[in-house]
Amino acid sequence: MVDEVPFPPQITTTKPLSLLGHGITDIEIHFLQIKFTAIGVYLEPEVVGHLQQWKGKPGNVLAEDDNFFEALINAPVEKFLRVVVIKEIKGSQYGVQLESAVRDRLAADDKYEEEEEEALEKVVEFFQSKYFKKDSVITYHFPANSATAEIAFTTEGKEEAKIKVENANVVEMIKKWYLGGTRGVSATTISSLANTLSAELCK
Repeated sequence: MVDEVPFPPQITTTKPLSLLGHGITDIEIHFLQIKFTAIGVYLEPEVVGHLQQWKGKPGNVLAEDDNFFEALINAPVEKFLRVVVIKEIKGSQYGVQLESAVRDRLAADDKYEEEEEEALEKVVEFFQSKYFKKDSVITYHFPANSATAEIAFTTEGKEEAKIKVENANVVEMIKKWYLGGTRGVSATTISSLANTLSAELCK
């Protein structure tokens, strides 16, 4: 359970993936914590094989190490993010957050060209028409060896909607939005991943 939201310990895409990190996105206003989403990060257990140089480092050190998360993002293993809505918002609000996060990262790396703008616009449009009721689920599926992403949205009473993102730069920055170490959107998720992977690396 992540903040009273159930997450299966394992999910199967093309192969079984394990829940290796979880957390929330939230904001504090006048000492009140408002929680927006719960996040689960599923990875192939083999990911630890690509992170051996960090063996023996404690979780709190890994959480501050952006190179570690860069290696995690670039590891050729399947990744799956499951994001569950806690506080209902319009899909367009989420789309705008994603857009600005991805665009800023692309611009900082000089990778924001017409193709990226178009690919990002399609993702924003995908969310535009959605309404994020409580317990709606957004998933991001990143296959192991292709620079694509499949985004799916499920909400009560409606069929699952999907979109495929095929621009490698946009896909990379979506991964970084959720998994980008100290710049990731959810510090609790980064810290949870760091602690789990630190323990796995010691086995």
